Amino acid sequence: MTKKRRTIALVMDYVRGEYQSAVRIGVELAAEAHDVHLVIAVGEALTGHSPSEVARSSLYHLVGPEAVDGIVIAAATLGNHVGVEGVQSFCQYYEPLPVCSIGIPIPGVPSILVDNGLGIEMAAGHLLDDHACRRVAYIGGPVNNGEARIRAEAYRRALAARALPYDERLVANGAFTIDTGRDAMVEILARGVELDAVVAANDNMALGAIEVLKARGRKVPRDILVCGFDDVGVARYAKPSLTTVRQPIKRLGELALETVLRMLDGERVPERSMQQVELTRRESCGCSYQAVVSIGPLTRPPPRLGALSLGDRRDELERALEHAVGVPAASLDGWSGELLSALEEELEGSEGRFLHVLERLLDTAAREGVFLDLFQGVITLLRSRLRRPAGDAVNESLEQLWHACRILIGSASVRAEGRQRLDVEVASIGLSWSGRWFSTCLSLPLFKRMLASEMPRLHFKRAAVSLYDDAQRATLKTLFLMEDGREVEPPAESFPVHALAPPGFLGSHERASTVVMPITFGDSEHFGMIALNSGVNEMVYDALRLQFGSAVKTVALHREMVRQVELRERLEQESERQETALAARLQTTLVPEQLEVEGLELCAAMTPAAEVGGDYHDVIATPGGGWLGIGDVAGHGLAAGLVMLMIQSMVSVLTSRDPGASPSEHLAALNKAVFKNVRGRLKRDEHATLLLLRYERSGRVTFAGAHDDIIVCSARTRRCVCIPSTGVWIGVLPVIDEVTRDAEFFLEDGDVLVLYSDGVTEARNAHREQFGLERLCAAIEAVQTAPVEAIRDRILRDVEGWCPSPDDDITVVVARYRAPA
Repeated sequence: MTKKRRTIALVMDYVRGEYQSAVRIGVELAAEAHDVHLVIAVGEALTGHSPSEVARSSLYHLVGPEAVDGIVIAAATLGNHVGVEGVQSFCQYYEPLPVCSIGIPIPGVPSILVDNGLGIEMAAGHLLDDHACRRVAYIGGPVNNGEARIRAEAYRRALAARALPYDERLVANGAFTIDTGRDAMVEILARGVELDAVVAANDNMALGAIEVLKARGRKVPRDILVCGFDDVGVARYAKPSLTTVRQPIKRLGELALETVLRMLDGERVPERSMQQVELTRRESCGCSYQAVVSIGPLTRPPPRLGALSLGDRRDELERALEHAVGVPAASLDGWSGELLSALEEELEGSEGRFLHVLERLLDTAAREGVFLDLFQGVITLLRSRLRRPAGDAVNESLEQLWHACRILIGSASVRAEGRQRLDVEVASIGLSWSGRWFSTCLSLPLFKRMLASEMPRLHFKRAAVSLYDDAQRATLKTLFLMEDGREVEPPAESFPVHALAPPGFLGSHERASTVVMPITFGDSEHFGMIALNSGVNEMVYDALRLQFGSAVKTVALHREMVRQVELRERLEQESERQETALAARLQTTLVPEQLEVEGLELCAAMTPAAEVGGDYHDVIATPGGGWLGIGDVAGHGLAAGLVMLMIQSMVSVLTSRDPGASPSEHLAALNKAVFKNVRGRLKRDEHATLLLLRYERSGRVTFAGAHDDIIVCSARTRRCVCIPSTGVWIGVLPVIDEVTRDAEFFLEDGDVLVLYSDGVTEARNAHREQFGLERLCAAIEAVQTAPVEAIRDRILRDVEGWCPSPDDDITVVVARYRAPA
């Protein structure tokens, strides 16, 4: 009988992140090596006072014996807010499954750790002893994080060991992110305290600190030295490259999975497994790379002039080479010995052997994520140990070999970086398209069709998207299933939620690593579960989780809109008055509650007519600017209001998801959805004018669409300029991409921007004369310098005086631009 393949879960907060990525890769490598299934359960960081309650209300409570045999917890990624006690309570939820913690020592739980205290003492000691610094600032991690507390205490010990006082003004805390590193550095500098070096509790915060120091005119390392902790990939590529304490993150993941397997086999495992750290000197402390210097001299003398055999020096030289690279990876085991054997073969006459083996090693190292420039240190080491006297023929041959090696390593490094950048670019483009299509899915069948087209384009081979099938969220039903890159018919039956994915998906015949994430919208709305094969660019997973949540939420909103359409049909039979009242409530409910955009003084008004139409306006703030929208659905009553609601919801989703996109792109995507739903589903012919404006803090306004003229009243001339919109109506044509173009204008300080609906200019008096654009401009110019509320009220007062009983909705948006100081 074939033994069932085991399944292990890795529980962590996010897929993306330098630390998270390295841990995940380490666990995945070990899962592959030991032939076990891996389920990567991604939820969120633990918060609050009861982590067990968090577990019961999230994906974490679904991970159990129904789907897995043991659990690895990336505790350092989950416990920033709840501390060791909170993570311990969280771990108890999984009893009696074997559990192993990474990064945080949990009482009663085997834990794979690094010597955090020693690492910070090494970093601080290097700055204090080797560079004679005396005012070393410290940026610590979250106060409740166990690793962060240990590192902070080690900083104190390093000062005390050198009889240096602890100065609280030199200390600030972050949350292990670049942004919080920036904030902590700003906080320390704001205190006006002198400093000559900075130690950060992780690399991200150190890099954030360097950005602030550069912005303040402090050069690193000339003025201030900086050291981090972790040695994540970006630390090597940064400028200056970051001196840091290297911890073997991938190895921690490998050991954690192996520990769980040993527990399943009934073996006794130590409660604590401590891994070593080492200081890696680079440019940010002024040492640059120390690959050769840090190795120290070999204990044996160099070879005699007449021989180049490595002999009994070989073992020592292998260790020195491995130290020069210093990145443990299972698939690189034995590389140094293989390289030295190739060198011996080269010297014995096998020309090209060394370069061939080196090229193969570089390819493998690139796949493992090793920083290839580290192998330059390997060549430097070999050159220094095997140097012969000047003029020696063997030495000249070796110099040519070393030169060829450096060219090979440089080329491989450039290619590796290029591949990484290309992968990110391709993933970004794919996510941009998927986000656009998913955001306009208004039904589950359409969402399913989009999944069938987009998931292979994002390079997924296996995927299962399942939604809750009951109000208690106890069962799931699969909406979409893909195997081997092809959509297959999902099972008709529901399955228990604790299974995480449809039957057989996680325990397939072939060994697999699967990422499982919840489908959520915001903090409280839970829709189902996603299961995707591992191996795709890590940025895709967290982005898709958000896109799926938004798509299912949009479907739910559309269902509600359809329900409202059905309600409208019933109301039409009952009473026109009731319909009008409902339509008025629908329209006025969507008026934005707050009008706040940086650099704009804003106000607006929307007055429904007796026979309510479909006026729309919105103001959406974004970083560095915002979006303004105004439109009018043709027709009156509830149908027009529902189309307006459809437009409002899609504009909100599109602009929030991609605030930097062009207005024409959003209009084209929105038009396709509106045309399909209004013409195809509602069987109606409503259409709308719609104008979208993307405002930037600099005063630049980009716009597209078809609506009434944009009015800008100049602060310099106090005269109005009318800017026409030249687009096409929404919902008339199935595709408007080719006829929708962006245009732009620039606001100057004090300029007044006015948007309005045709209920203003087409308001008629008793003689059937229209109020018109000329009167509107005159009303604006008369009060150009007044507050925006006064300008709005003047317009409304003049229109009301012209037409006391308008037969169309009246909408006015007034904004005054204030340029940055």
